Amino acid sequence: MASDLLRLTVLGSATPYASVDNPCSGYLVSSGDTRVWVDAGSGTLAQLQRHVRLDELDAIWISHLHADHSADLLTAYYAALFADIQLAAPIPLFGPPGIAARLVHFLTNTSQSSPVESAFAIQELHDGHQARVGALTLTSRAVAHGIPAFALRVEAANRSLVYSGDTAPCANLTQLAEGCDALLCEAESAQAPAEGEQAHHTPEDTGDTADAARAGRLIVTHVGRFLTPQQAVARASARFDGPVDHAAPGATFSIG
Repeated sequence: MASDLLRLTVLGSATPYASVDNPCSGYLVSSGDTRVWVDAGSGTLAQLQRHVRLDELDAIWISHLHADHSADLLTAYYAALFADIQLAAPIPLFGPPGIAARLVHFLTNTSQSSPVESAFAIQELHDGHQARVGALTLTSRAVAHGIPAFALRVEAANRSLVYSGDTAPCANLTQLAEGCDALLCEAESAQAPAEGEQAHHTPEDTGDTADAARAGRLIVTHVGRFLTPQQAVARASARFDGPVDHAAPGATFSIG
């Protein structure tokens, strides 16, 4: 059935701040009746509601705690506890170490800690973390971003999608993406840094990672402000022979 396909819907892909027509990083991954919000960058909660209510989500997965990937967790908390959303149970939230303390610190305004656990059932990620969420299997690997950060492999019905999160090229991402049907990979940097640690992919790196992993297709996302999506796709395509698309806001991809 078509509804059982693995689907990726782009809620936003801008960085490091939302543009007029593109929120920050956020995606809805679904198969059948299972729906997971992957990264919750600024502006993505609004776009999420075009497709699903918070109380219809099966889980939320957060790659790292930079605001352009996690800030809308704050408004999701208020929606879940103080508005028209009626949660049957806290929403499972998978995120990097320290995510609970970060949320409590930001949301607490009195001497009493905000009840983050009433909105979210938090599980901290670690390298190799795996979880079953409805029809989806979620596997996380630690990646190279200078802070605790993770990439994600989603599998359902013999189809697979890998999301890089934010990272420099690294072996863990390539291994995680091995043979995947689609790689959703960031291309934030116009050029690799001349000095210091690399924290993002260039478009060429994105193509190289897809090629090394033997991905079926490449979807370029998180394109930085010194690149256009067209430039990023063209530069990645020079290094990867498969189909290459841009994660345009609102786009939906059937995986596999």
